[in-house]
Amino acid sequence: MNAHTDTGPALWSAQAHMPSVLGRQLIIDRGEGNYVFTTDGQRLFDGTAGLWHTNIGHGRAEMAEVAAEQMRKLETYHVFGRYLNDRAVELAERIASISPIADPKIILNSGGSDSIDVALKLARRYWQLRGRHEKTMILSRDLAYHGLHAYGTSVAGLDFNREGYGTESLVPETARFDTYDIEKVRKTMAEIGPHRIAALIAEPIQGTGGVIPPTPGYLEGLQQIADEHDILLILDEVITGFGRTGHWFAAERYGLRPHIVTMAKGISSGYSAVGGIIVAPEVWSPFYETGAPMYRHGTTYSGHATSAALALKNLEIIEREGLLGRVQQLEGVLSTELGALAADDRIEETRVAGLLGGIQLRPEFSAEQVTDAMVEQGWIARPLRGNVIQISPPFTTTDEELRGIVAAAVTALDTVGAATPAPELAVTR
Repeated sequence: MNAHTDTGPALWSAQAHMPSVLGRQLIIDRGEGNYVFTTDGQRLFDGTAGLWHTNIGHGRAEMAEVAAEQMRKLETYHVFGRYLNDRAVELAERIASISPIADPKIILNSGGSDSIDVALKLARRYWQLRGRHEKTMILSRDLAYHGLHAYGTSVAGLDFNREGYGTESLVPETARFDTYDIEKVRKTMAEIGPHRIAALIAEPIQGTGGVIPPTPGYLEGLQQIADEHDILLILDEVITGFGRTGHWFAAERYGLRPHIVTMAKGISSGYSAVGGIIVAPEVWSPFYETGAPMYRHGTTYSGHATSAALALKNLEIIEREGLLGRVQQLEGVLSTELGALAADDRIEETRVAGLLGGIQLRPEFSAEQVTDAMVEQGWIARPLRGNVIQISPPFTTTDEELRGIVAAAVTALDTVGAATPAPELAVTR
């Protein structure tokens, strides 16, 4: 008898309530353009770009050719100590050329959660090196998501991602501040003591929290607080980086001057596992001086040569095909389509920022049921915290496809009708 008959495949799904997904899992085995296909032949429009990352669409032959060519030459070599590989060096230079930070240094690794860990450790290490030993607190926003490594779990503003580990915070000395009101943020700062705060970390547009754009003046307020109180400002651009807001980085869209930017996802459009951080001179320069200590960072696949080659080709495609401008056009289409839903009394609110859209349903309607019904129609969307339907397709999406997925959400809402929403989902990026 098959040992997995009653409990499904051997693979333990990520961020899944297993009893709820068993027997209805979709196995994707092919992607083409803006669509993916299941093993039983269903064609699905990828309305979430995977996990916010498939910016150039699926199945690009030139990406496969780049990977094969690089592997034939050098699959990878590590970047520890005095060793580098040429593709990692080239990728770092390319990122620096489009960075919102002037004269940066780039740390490369394997993904967004890695990036958060290395950024927050660096923030604390920086202040210790400067002799400011009291500056250890890391503050993040309510409803924030920053991955699921130890630091990311500790600074999560989504409580369900922090619960159940026997301690309030896996890494000590973290706290949350208000997501909307900058005056409440200032109050939290005063209560904790700005002299104790090493860094503020924030997503410019909150993704997993429910597609939440910043309220007017909020991000500028965080910048001012950081400047006034000698605090590092870290922007988590794992979702927004590399074009999702119509700019290479959301820092440009909102006119921010971060000390550190975390990145992943869109840097390679998911064709390889790449992440990293962009570091301002104020932070990196003390580690480059004679007699400076080592900042101990690095994973085996930091600067992986094949991954770097794929990221470089991805950035070339985004630029060559004018996809930053295309995102700006699609933002207008999405704003129009979601704005037309304002009269639908089943919908509490819609939100758009760049090519990120959210449809927040009233409590008597279930975003999970609606997105399940959308799959039956051939459209992938995701339920997020707050009973929100996420729409964030590839940059290569057509106007017609974008209108189609919004219409599909309405049709699915008609199909499922009112019901008791499912318990809060343990969502991920």
